[in-house]
Amino acid sequence: MQDFGDILDNSVMLVAVIACLIAQASKLVIELIKNHKFDMRVLVTTGGMPSAHSALVTALATGIGQTSGWASSEFAIATIFAIIVMYDAAGVRQAAGKQARILNQMIDELFHEHKEFNEDRLKELLGHTPFQVIVGSVLGVTISWLASPAY
Repeated sequence: MQDFGDILDNSVMLVAVIACLIAQASKLVIELIKNHKFDMRVLVTTGGMPSAHSALVTALATGIGQTSGWASSEFAIATIFAIIVMYDAAGVRQAAGKQARILNQMIDELFHEHKEFNEDRLKELLGHTPFQVIVGSVLGVTISWLASPAY
């Protein structure tokens, strides 16, 4: 049971999760400002501004660098992990979202006369633009640096 307590005492992980939650909560504020509506679904959907995944992994890598050292193997692992996550968010998942948009358009055009064809639409907002990833990573690094006295 002590191992679980040690996990909860991990300040680097806590700050990374807080960075992720702040990024996710800011999507709600941005949605409110941009579209003048309070849509709680943005808290649990993928995509949008800023990238919560990027905030999480950059806060994690920064916290590890601050605590274990910038030349440590742990920092190297966390940095490579962050790069893969951010590349996936802005590359692979963004491309999948574009493909979903095209497929949904094709289904709409091909089956607009056949109302009995009732398939769920594919989710189009899967990934992030590079700008959303950059903003998320800047947010993650900033939150980690602001929390650095806690380490």
